[in-house]
Amino acid sequence: MVAEGLRAYRLIAGMWIRSTMAYRASFAMTVVGNLLVTALDFVAILLMFSRVDSLGGYSLPEVALLYGLSVTSFGFADLVVGSAGRLGTRVRDGTLDTLLVRPAPVLAQAAADRFAPRRFARMVQGALVLGYALVAVDFDWSVPKVLLLPVTLVSGAAIFCALFVVGAAFQFVAQDAAEVQAAFTYGGTTLLQYPPTVFGKDLVRAVTFVLPLAFVNWLPVSYLLGRPYPLGLPEWVAFAPPLVAAGCCALAGLAWRAGLRSYRSTGS
Repeated sequence: MVAEGLRAYRLIAGMWIRSTMAYRASFAMTVVGNLLVTALDFVAILLMFSRVDSLGGYSLPEVALLYGLSVTSFGFADLVVGSAGRLGTRVRDGTLDTLLVRPAPVLAQAAADRFAPRRFARMVQGALVLGYALVAVDFDWSVPKVLLLPVTLVSGAAIFCALFVVGAAFQFVAQDAAEVQAAFTYGGTTLLQYPPTVFGKDLVRAVTFVLPLAFVNWLPVSYLLGRPYPLGLPEWVAFAPPLVAAGCCALAGLAWRAGLRSYRSTGS
């Protein structure tokens, strides 16, 4: 089933990529425009640091590290499964039925539908800021820290992918919940761009134990920088992102199956 889904995803995404590349100049301008727009988030952080030396005890390169990990992970998830956020529209107008009758997994079709290569710009912009942070921050590197960095990126992307899938599953019931989903996905990555020390403890608890976004960057970065962990958590939690990501993906799969089984056609 997984192999079949990946094959269907590859074929559908490839079709949309070929369609997009038919107008190369338009594609190039769109990518540049998206790159500039997404860069405005980091420009806002730069403007803050033009007035202050630190934000919640974090310097500019350290905040850039948080920003780079969050945006790069989210950018990959948005590129791969971001299209699933439009599922509510298909549920309302009945076009989801066309996906159900095709011999391919519905999730793969929904995720690859209208695949937009321009979203790659967000991931590139995040990676550029992350590269700057890795050069600017004075790390006390060790083997665990070197290995933790790529593991954190992959785990963060998986956590965001799970959020997109759960949001899509919720739209089977709500039918018009794209903005609710965006509050947790786009809103979540914006939240993670800033240090946990600038937020109240209740919010930090919520994004650690309820919606585990803290494992995308807050906890691993605390270990990388040698800083106290949010909420006084033990040191080993910095290495928990893969387990958290696996749990999130499993729950997202269950939510998707439950949502798909509850679907009733519009009859149109």
